[in-house]
Amino acid sequence: MNLHDYNVNIFCVIPSYNEEDHIVEVIKDVKKITKNIIVVDDSSTDNTYSLAKSQKVTVLRHIINRGQGASLQTGNEYAYSNNADIVVHFDADGQFKAEEIKDIIKPIINNKADIVFGSRFLEKKSKIPKLKKIIILPLAKLINKIFFGINLTDPQNGFRAINRKALETIKIENDGAAHCNEILIKSFKNNLRIKEVPVSVIYNHFGQNILNGKGRGAGGIKIIKDLIIGRFIN
Repeated sequence: MNLHDYNVNIFCVIPSYNEEDHIVEVIKDVKKITKNIIVVDDSSTDNTYSLAKSQKVTVLRHIINRGQGASLQTGNEYAYSNNADIVVHFDADGQFKAEEIKDIIKPIINNKADIVFGSRFLEKKSKIPKLKKIIILPLAKLINKIFFGINLTDPQNGFRAINRKALETIKIENDGAAHCNEILIKSFKNNLRIKEVPVSVIYNHFGQNILNGKGRGAGGIKIIKDLIIGRFIN
């Protein structure tokens, strides 16, 4: 799949908080797929902002730390105002593979979906930490099914692609960890065409603590708490 064969304006939004160890490599990998990169620095206390700026991409910065959901919404709004046809959400910690952006946007380019979610549980296999695999992810999936009637294989995956129609429809209001759930709920409520595609997730030990941590592995209990709170605010 050669993206140059399609007349589409693809933006990649990378929410970032204290990711100085990974941000440069992630940007360089994504540049191989699209030059339209938006890094949203969520008031990092390390060198994430300056390192991202050094890569000659668009870098937006929150003056206070707001959370990943807020960073994604900031990036979505910027991309939409710059005529994005497709926006890809891609984490800054090096756990996603940039070459799989082509897979996740394919259903949109082929007019088969408005929003596409990556899944760790389809064809590709990710070495998911046992705590996540056995407790956190199944519990999040169960909450989605019981409370919201949503039955996807991987509701907490942050690797997704959204077309312009979905950008117009979905405004992320949950600043914290439950933004994944909010995006799912609003996708279903607004009858958007939804697809899942297999993606890989590369885990490291750093940031996988159940109580706290960093990046997309942070705070399993906090994610579940935000999901339950999200039951009452969405």
